[in-house]
Amino acid sequence: MLIFYFFAAIVIWLGILSLRGGIRFAAYVRSEVAKPLADFTPHVSVFAPCRGLESGLKQNLAALFQQDYPKYEIVFVSDRADDPSLGLIRALIEEQDRTSRISTRIIIAGPATDSGQKVHNLRVAVSECDGRSEVFVFVDTDARPQAHWLRSLVAPLADEKIGAASGYRWFIPVNGGLASHLRAVWNASIASALGAGLDKNFCWGGSTAIRRSTFEDLRIAERWRGTVSDDFTLTRALQEAKLPIHFVPACLVPALDSSTMRELFEFTNRQLKITRVYAPHLWQPVLIGSLLFCLVFFGGTALVLVRAMNHDSIAVPSLLLAIIFLLGTLKAHIRLQAIVSIMPAYDRELRRGWIFHLVLWPFTSALYLWNALVAGASRRIKWRGITYELKSGTEAVIISREW
Repeated sequence: MLIFYFFAAIVIWLGILSLRGGIRFAAYVRSEVAKPLADFTPHVSVFAPCRGLESGLKQNLAALFQQDYPKYEIVFVSDRADDPSLGLIRALIEEQDRTSRISTRIIIAGPATDSGQKVHNLRVAVSECDGRSEVFVFVDTDARPQAHWLRSLVAPLADEKIGAASGYRWFIPVNGGLASHLRAVWNASIASALGAGLDKNFCWGGSTAIRRSTFEDLRIAERWRGTVSDDFTLTRALQEAKLPIHFVPACLVPALDSSTMRELFEFTNRQLKITRVYAPHLWQPVLIGSLLFCLVFFGGTALVLVRAMNHDSIAVPSLLLAIIFLLGTLKAHIRLQAIVSIMPAYDRELRRGWIFHLVLWPFTSALYLWNALVAGASRRIKWRGITYELKSGTEAVIISREW
């Protein structure tokens, strides 16, 4: 019991630190949202890599045409001329591109040979964008940006000392399935790690803005060669150059989700495998922290049950477990309050999933442990129908393509 109490005390202390982080995250969101946007609206190129069809794709892409921004271009890039997403894109261009403030282009990058397909697409696209563009913006097609997204993402770059501005995804379950809710809670803990610490923030490839001059000075397109992760590579380059990354809460992008259990494990395992290769200093704490939590929380729960069956006292271990659970639940509640304030259009969906955030968070720790263990054993990932072997942070081998 003394061993359990010792490790339980450590988990409680970590829970208190985590709760403090959640409070700081909520305070940062409130302060950033209250600030007026800088009057900085240069010409922008928005790069949207596309591959295949997915649920909600039309609405996601349509949102790119509905940005409250003076002038910008949208560059759609795919590896194949017959990709099914391109027909939908062309129809959207015909329907919605009716003003001179938005220009569009479709680029066929061809199959990747020495890097991930998304990275290859982006390397080709940035070389063919509008020469007037002063800022590059990267977006994923599974996200649905709100109308203020582009202006909010670009505004921090008015300060030339900022290396890049980034948002992040926020999964919103649309079918009420357990897998979707687990993915939402799993992802939420990453989102709330962002905040005022400019040196600790990271770029997310689905919502990042960077000055063209910075992109070119850091030779990002060249650094992308041989990689699968566009965002980890960009983050590392900015950190090495000591250029801060500004997190923009208003650019937390809704990702409407209806994943299955298979898709949940494929997604979460892939994220940790990529982290293992490109940022092992982040993978190690995930492995150790989730292992410690699971041993204490789930092992402690089993201990309480055994002691109860043996008619031994369970008051102290039960109290410790309750404290651990309440600390995590309180953080989830504070975090969700902050998110609802910046996504009013999804108020109903967010509140419908509230109970899952409050209850499921311990199980996502178990999922993180599984992901970290899988990442320690394998570097093979499947992404958009392509299987890669991640040899190192600068070498990715394409094993197979489904289409």
